[in-house]
Amino acid sequence: MSRVSLTRVATAALAAAAALSLAACVAVPVDLRTGQPIAWPSNSTYATQGQATPVATPAPAAAPAPVVYTARLYPINDVANRAGVRPAVITDGHGGRGTFSLNYLGDAMQGEASRVEPNYPGFGRIHRDVLGVPNLQLQGPRGIANASGSRAISAQCEYVLSGPSKGTGACLFSDGARYQLHFG
Repeated sequence: MSRVSLTRVATAALAAAAALSLAACVAVPVDLRTGQPIAWPSNSTYATQGQATPVATPAPAAAPAPVVYTARLYPINDVANRAGVRPAVITDGHGGRGTFSLNYLGDAMQGEASRVEPNYPGFGRIHRDVLGVPNLQLQGPRGIANASGSRAISAQCEYVLSGPSKGTGACLFSDGARYQLHFG
C-alpha cells in the first residue's frame, strides 16, 4: 500500500472509532443556576410524524385594576354646614376618566371625573368661586368631577394632584354649598 492510502485508512478508522465511542453518549441539559439536570419532556409532548407541535399562546395581560381614591369634602359656608363633612369616592379607570360618587343630604349622587390639560378652558373658576382667591396658581395634574342626584342638586368640582393618589380641590353645589376637597 502506498503511504497516501495508509493515511486515508488510518483517518477512516479513527473517524469510525470516534463515531462508535459517541454512539452511546446522551446530551443531558443542565440548569446553569443549580447545576442539576433538567428533566426531559415525556414522549407524549412530541408531535407524531405529520402533525405540528402545538404551541401554547401566552395569556393576555390583565387590564390594570381601577384605582379608588377616598375623598373628603369639608364645608366652608353655612349651606354646606347643614350636611357637614362628606366622604366621596373617585374611581380612576386608567384612561383619564373615572367615576365620582358621594351622598349629600340623603341623596346618592353619581357622576364622572376626568383629567384635564393645564390649559383646559375655565379651569380654576370653581376654585376662585369657592375659595375666594382671585389669582390662584395651581401646580400639578388637574381634574374635574361632576355628580348629580335624584333631588335635582348637582356638584361641580375641580382638583389638582400633589402626588400619587393625593390632591386638593374645591366643590360648588347647585344649592350654594361650598366645599374644600381633600383626597388621598
